[in-house]
Amino acid sequence: MAAVAGGLLNTARAVEAQLPAGNARIGILLTASPPSDVASRLRDGVRAGLRQAGYVEGRGVTIEERNAEGNVERLRDLATELIQLRVVVIVTFGTPAALAAKAATQSIPIVATSVGDPVGSGLIRSLAGPNGNITGVTNFSRELSAKRFQLLKEVFPKLSRVTAIWDATASTLPGDPYGRRETEEAGRLLGLAVQMLPVHGPNDFVAAFEAAVKWHAEALLVLPSPVLPRYAKQLVDLAAKHRLPAMYQAAYYTDAGGLMAYGPSPAEEYSSAAVLLSKILRGAQPVDLPFNQPTKFELFINLKTAEGLGLTIPQSLLARADRVIE
Repeated sequence: MAAVAGGLLNTARAVEAQLPAGNARIGILLTASPPSDVASRLRDGVRAGLRQAGYVEGRGVTIEERNAEGNVERLRDLATELIQLRVVVIVTFGTPAALAAKAATQSIPIVATSVGDPVGSGLIRSLAGPNGNITGVTNFSRELSAKRFQLLKEVFPKLSRVTAIWDATASTLPGDPYGRRETEEAGRLLGLAVQMLPVHGPNDFVAAFEAAVKWHAEALLVLPSPVLPRYAKQLVDLAAKHRLPAMYQAAYYTDAGGLMAYGPSPAEEYSSAAVLLSKILRGAQPVDLPFNQPTKFELFINLKTAEGLGLTIPQSLLARADRVIE
């Protein structure tokens, strides 16, 4: 991220500052605590956006961060708190945070990150023409679930039964921000039986894995969520305990011992968010900034986990991996 931000800084044009005089505030609203590498990229992206617009944190600009810690009901109050601090921009992490910020203000610009299904959730009218005061970056792609299933099938050609664990807090959100319906449809088209298991948090994990084993699941898929990654180690350990080969959304799961992960590049997402933020700070309006979509996807494989499960990962798959943990 430092390299990305550095490159953006070197190419940024000198522009007139748009922030008001005095101690301007930038708000960050988090649905939950991201894994440390994601949190670092998000904050670095905000700072890079400030620098691209000619500002430095601590020199007339401060960053105010509020975190719902997975309790989505707190988000509206936290968004209101940021508004009362007179922030000039709000950067959000996760679909629930973006929706809460949008509900709280129709005037303060919002840069949304880690958003799934921004159109279906009602966040914006269209990716090309966002409406109102919000723009951002989506990590949503309708092909992702199908691709994750296909990668599992490369390891298990006879795969027929997959359990998908999804964040039940999404059930209160409009649209399909975490790809639940997309996953069911992708499984059907690939001839897979898919067991959808909702979880509200770590207290539901043990029962969910026991249900998967009872159903005779052959593999596991953990759907994207801004909340579940904070419990990556618990999920990975339960998958190992029950000897369930699992596919996840990002590298922090394979770093914790998960078998495979496939998803959009976080570095690309937060560098894109930095560019949007810098444009808004220079005076651009969110309505004129299209929502960015992922163009780079990354595959991570943990060979040590594969060996522990007695699996052989095809060389063709290893050759396509962005990182192999040995």
